[in-house]
Amino acid sequence: MSDHPFGFGVPPEEPEDGDSGKQPGGSGGSGGPSGGNNPFGFGGMGGGAGDNPFAAMFGSLNPNDLGAAFQQLGQMLSYEGGPVNWDMAKDIARQTVAQGTADGTKDASVGPADRAWVEEAVRLADLWLDGATSLPSGAGSAVAWSRAEWVEATLPVWKDLVDPVAERVGAAMGDVLPEEMQAMAGPLLGMMRSMGGAMFGTQIGQALGTLAGEVVGSTDVGLPLGPAGKAALLPANVAAFGNGLGVPQEEVRLYLALREAAHQRLFAHVPWLRAHLFGAVEGYARGIKVDTAKLEDAVGQLDPSNPEALQDALQQGMFQPEDTPEQKAALARLETALALVEGWVDAVVHAAAAPHLPSAAALRETLRRRRATGGPAEQTFATLIGLELRPRRLRDASRLWASLTDARGVDGRDGLWAHPDMLPTAADLDDPDGFVHRESIDFSELDKMLGDAARGETDGETDEGDSEK
Repeated sequence: MSDHPFGFGVPPEEPEDGDSGKQPGGSGGSGGPSGGNNPFGFGGMGGGAGDNPFAAMFGSLNPNDLGAAFQQLGQMLSYEGGPVNWDMAKDIARQTVAQGTADGTKDASVGPADRAWVEEAVRLADLWLDGATSLPSGAGSAVAWSRAEWVEATLPVWKDLVDPVAERVGAAMGDVLPEEMQAMAGPLLGMMRSMGGAMFGTQIGQALGTLAGEVVGSTDVGLPLGPAGKAALLPANVAAFGNGLGVPQEEVRLYLALREAAHQRLFAHVPWLRAHLFGAVEGYARGIKVDTAKLEDAVGQLDPSNPEALQDALQQGMFQPEDTPEQKAALARLETALALVEGWVDAVVHAAAAPHLPSAAALRETLRRRRATGGPAEQTFATLIGLELRPRRLRDASRLWASLTDARGVDGRDGLWAHPDMLPTAADLDDPDGFVHRESIDFSELDKMLGDAARGETDGETDEGDSEK
């Protein structure tokens, strides 16, 4: 996490005074109690802070940083956009990327050599996949991204994922005030909305900046995060992924290229899939409730000189799914959809890689464990929106797709993606043999009936038009 969760202080590339924020005989935190002498909940900063509100707000800042703090505070409070301050999110994500990962790896521009091997790896992966799936290539181009480029390219999709949840939080922040005060608190509500957008922007920016140091492509979380038809790999992260595995780097590159290319085929040639997944996320978001007690406590303890306290409060499980049949169904729909996507990719990639890569089985298990446990950034994202983008039943789904291949062949397996109603359900993952050997659903007669009905309506309208003449 950043040391400046609301953007206070100087950017990471500028030097900081190591003694900044220290108080004589203290740690520089909120030293005074927030009791009766502090009715608005702003933390005191040593003796006399209650009589000096500016000391309470900015007492821990080095004078050299005061201008930057005022500027960034003004930007935060003047925000009038949607539920998330995405400009702030992008800036903080890029700052987090610039700081490097925990192992000390810094982001860097991608050179010609890395771009060349990415293009070659994706080209070869597509050749191998031709024998493992009936879906044609979905990647019109292959690109090598730096971590900062990943942030820029995927931000539009993160907006689609996060905004529905943030809308609910924004409404909840207004509901914190007593009803009789809401009509008189227009300016305060506007400030709270700005604060809410800034808080979400900060948290999402930090999560995305950390995630950028972990992902190896544009489809790591099972969703199409990048531009359509563009297979992408991050050379720096691919190299870091392969470190310590005891697997030749070339095999690591090709295996990860296979996964990226397989995802691209699925999302390119199953036109309803993207809307299905994002609709499941939005349906889940509609059923999330906000713990207003925790929100009231967090807002009541707002301390501009100690924004970390508010950040910590927001990270302690503020979002809870409603325990209703509708919410359970939405969650099951989303988890099953993610599992089916990742299970199909797992099965198809293994079939394509096994004849060519000696380490295919070891790499498959490594990726399975990685997706099952999730990294720190995924856990942060789950805390922020109450949703884990992990396929809990990846192994069950992979076994089902492999069994379908054995029973119906590649065409029969991939044909199930023709319509969402043909896909296995959560119950089918419990009984894969029952699904595999069930009679295939034939939609041809239904399509014929619908077509006849549509033509009949058209003929009827034509006849009515002729009779009126």
